[in-house]
Amino acid sequence: MDDAGIYAADAPYLERYVQIGVAGENVISVSFPNAPPEDAEADHPVLDRILAYLEGVKDDFADVTIGLTVPTDHRSVLEAVRDIPYGEQLTVDQLVAKTPGLDPNDETSADAVRNALADNPLPLVVPDHRVRDGPSGAPPDVEQKLRSLEGL
Repeated sequence: MDDAGIYAADAPYLERYVQIGVAGENVISVSFPNAPPEDAEADHPVLDRILAYLEGVKDDFADVTIGLTVPTDHRSVLEAVRDIPYGEQLTVDQLVAKTPGLDPNDETSADAVRNALADNPLPLVVPDHRVRDGPSGAPPDVEQKLRSLEGL
């Protein structure tokens, strides 16, 4: 896959669109606008997988190549989030314990996790909706629908 651009498609389950940004082989953004940009294309394999997931096909997106342009402390948190399996969830405290470089006994580590989740540029592909007591990079209504889809 050597595409670059913005891809979007209607996602009836979410009652909005799913939009991905791609640079080279990396997915660099996932968002959920009410309408797509005029220059968005509709045909991309990752977008097709997301739409299938929203129709009930289990997918953890672990093999999707991503490009994270986030601070280093956010990167380690988001990489740990990618390891949460489909249909399972962790708490912020559990995620702190699983993230290298964070201290489960230090409240600033929990704050770092919450900040990384809130600033997640790739919600769904980096499944922050699987952290039950943390924020999400997705809008709240989308986060709840993703949680419901996975039985969380």
